[in-house]
Amino acid sequence: METTEGDVLEWLSTGREIFPAMLEAIARARESIRLETYSYGDGEIGRQFLNALVAAQRRGVAVRVLVDAMGSWLLPEDYFAPLTAAGGAMRRFNPLRFWRFGVRDHRKVLVCDGRTVFVGGFNLSDEYNGDGLISGWCDVGARLENPALAGPLAAAFDDLFDLADFDRRPLLRLRAFKRRRKAVKPPGGEVLLSQPGGGAGEIQRSLRRDLAQARAVEIISAYFLPPWRLRRDLARVARRGGRVRLILAGRSDVPVAQLAGRSLYRRLARAGVEIYEYQPQILHAKLFIIDGVAYTGSANLDIRSLKLNYELLLRFTDKRTVTGAREIFARTLSHSARLEFPAWWKAQGFLTRWKFRWANFLLARVDPFVALRQFRAAGAGDQRVARESR
Repeated sequence: METTEGDVLEWLSTGREIFPAMLEAIARARESIRLETYSYGDGEIGRQFLNALVAAQRRGVAVRVLVDAMGSWLLPEDYFAPLTAAGGAMRRFNPLRFWRFGVRDHRKVLVCDGRTVFVGGFNLSDEYNGDGLISGWCDVGARLENPALAGPLAAAFDDLFDLADFDRRPLLRLRAFKRRRKAVKPPGGEVLLSQPGGGAGEIQRSLRRDLAQARAVEIISAYFLPPWRLRRDLARVARRGGRVRLILAGRSDVPVAQLAGRSLYRRLARAGVEIYEYQPQILHAKLFIIDGVAYTGSANLDIRSLKLNYELLLRFTDKRTVTGAREIFARTLSHSARLEFPAWWKAQGFLTRWKFRWANFLLARVDPFVALRQFRAAGAGDQRVARESR
């Protein structure tokens, strides 16, 4: 993203940094607040945000909250009653039903007054509230003062908020899905949005364009299971003499995702890719640096983020922002252990390698098959409802 005069970007790489900044932005908001997150926890952080949102609504700010029904399934149904009683609005994306549980909203974004934006991997939950070393999960976020980017992000929020229950306004839903297949490029930046679909989405296409001639690639990804074309692109960078460094999860909140990612290590290492695993805490960060470009947002480098979820990434190209991203990568690398091949692979043993393969099959084959069938079935159902309502 080329920053324009007056724009401000601040990297916020711990919960202790980003949560107070978000709460301050909510307290300063005067017109509107849009808050979207995958997981909202009923803990200290969740209560702080709820109180701040209720206070904002009571002073006349239009507050809307969108949480994913699966990611926030432990949240009591009446949790946001104080907000709705004050006049605010709250919805759960895709309420849980057996026949469509696979389609999820994984975005994390806060937009205040159509100018102040927070994006990243942080959910609103106590496990993120720390420094990523001694306590709290390791994650990455950013704060921007940029109306040109806030507008498209607010519009994307509004689309999903309107369509959250998967039952209302079916024709609008179908049009919104079609519109989301194109990148949003406001002046001074690029917003990349993804939605369920079998083909390569805009996030994947943008990453592949940047990787085509890349010489230096630095990636932090909590869950790592990229489609084969992206794996091939990473291997090609290393084979033509470039340097590719991956920081992946040494400790994960989703063990099956860690197992599936490890099934890819040997082939990538043979191509010359350097693989590291973060050690102190659970890794939840998403940061991709390709030569002079940096990406951050909610999307991991895995099939679910790139093909099955609603996700967002922001793409930056200004030197100051990319330099800040590299500093975060260097700090994270200093707390990561490099895996040495082929010794690491041999040390895993037959049973562990068997688990790698089955986890890969589950997440690379079964999960997409089920989620995409559910998504397409829901779309077909919407068209049928629309025809019957004429």
